[in-house]
Amino acid sequence: MILRLWRSRSNYEKALFLLFLLSLSLLHPVVNGDGVGYYAYIRSPLIDHNFSFSSDFRNPEEDLEKIFLTDHFIYNPVTKTGHLPNFYAVGPAVLWSPFLLSTHLVVLGLGRLGWHIPPDGHSWPYLATMTGATALYGFAGLCFSFAIARKFVEERWAFWATIGLWFASSVPVYIYLLPAWSHAHSIFTTSLFLWYWLRTRSTPRSGPWLKLGLLSGLMIDVYQLNGVFLIAVAYDALSSWATIWSAGAARRELYETLHLHGVCGLGALLALLPQFVTRQIVFGNFLSVGPYALRTWNWTSPVFVKVLFSRDHGMFVFTPLLVMAIAGLFYLWRLNRTFGTICLLITLVFYGLISCFPWWYGNVGFGNRFFVSLTPIFICGLASLFAWSTRFWDDARAASFRLIPLTLLFVIWNLGLVYQWQTHLIPRYGPVDWQAVRFNQFRVVPPQALHDLGERFYLHRDLHN
Repeated sequence: MILRLWRSRSNYEKALFLLFLLSLSLLHPVVNGDGVGYYAYIRSPLIDHNFSFSSDFRNPEEDLEKIFLTDHFIYNPVTKTGHLPNFYAVGPAVLWSPFLLSTHLVVLGLGRLGWHIPPDGHSWPYLATMTGATALYGFAGLCFSFAIARKFVEERWAFWATIGLWFASSVPVYIYLLPAWSHAHSIFTTSLFLWYWLRTRSTPRSGPWLKLGLLSGLMIDVYQLNGVFLIAVAYDALSSWATIWSAGAARRELYETLHLHGVCGLGALLALLPQFVTRQIVFGNFLSVGPYALRTWNWTSPVFVKVLFSRDHGMFVFTPLLVMAIAGLFYLWRLNRTFGTICLLITLVFYGLISCFPWWYGNVGFGNRFFVSLTPIFICGLASLFAWSTRFWDDARAASFRLIPLTLLFVIWNLGLVYQWQTHLIPRYGPVDWQAVRFNQFRVVPPQALHDLGERFYLHRDLHN
């Protein structure tokens, strides 16, 4: 059966899978920074059987001050329900739960057989499982994005756009190097939502709409701003109601449409229950939003230019490939007016909200990490730009000879930046010195990266001799 499934895949799908297998050597199993808060929502109930998080935040005053990014020092940070205030979203824990629950049972079983592996959620089996699950979700999200893009353009351009966003953006950092953070899970949930919405939007049956609602809630569970993707459902709903109203259709048709959208809303509320329940347990308020309400948003002075061009995590400065991806959305609009309009609206609203966000720069991380949620839209945009560019050459092969090397140049440049970020050649906080970055890219990174690769090879060889 597996062999039959493999044979039924296209060459591009097979290439994506093989590339994913090769990329697993980049995995870095670690829980740090924001990842402490996300991981605590699965580790604490699984191991400690509570939501106190006392084994996760080892130094609550220091950790919570750093993690929640408030301007006020937190003395004895305990909520009115007696818990440490973990404001992070519960969605990643929900997605990790089947993998980590299985791992915990295996570790307990091995313990009875005499193995000495601490069943504490911090030992290597748990971290390896969490990291592998994150990589799997991230890759699945890229596959769904690829599947969406090839609905509108030739498969080869969907493939190379996927490669571009996979390795020439912030994506690899959050799949491989910071697996406990939520961004790889955002790629999975937003791409799955868009993919399923494209399949569901015209069906008259309640079941698919309920599933779409569940996916909507899960997407918000992972990261609240992912709720912007519900513009797709809202656009369809308003269009349907306007069409029914203008056509003077029977009340029955209006009621049926309202019923389907109501079922979708019910599914979203059901999927949001883990978030509501944990908020109630930890804070005594199921609607608590934590640090998002501790600082005033920049509603009257949004930083539109800084979000794109600042040396402090500016989106286009760190990820220039996104200039092409966003430009391609306008050609996507020409290919499909409805989907193109929705992608442009989601991108514009998301960009506006980040521009008003008090911590628009993300404080720490690689690039402007918030926009990782828009990966499926960026892949569609870049694929559309590639398809549009073919008009300047005689055939697709001639276009490939020019577009593929360009994509690989972006990949090489970005991987050099990632290496600088990982080895602290560039700061993780604050603005970067681009003169130093350029020098490092050409003079420091190549020899140092080759040296590190050689050491890793010889260490691996010694371990197996």
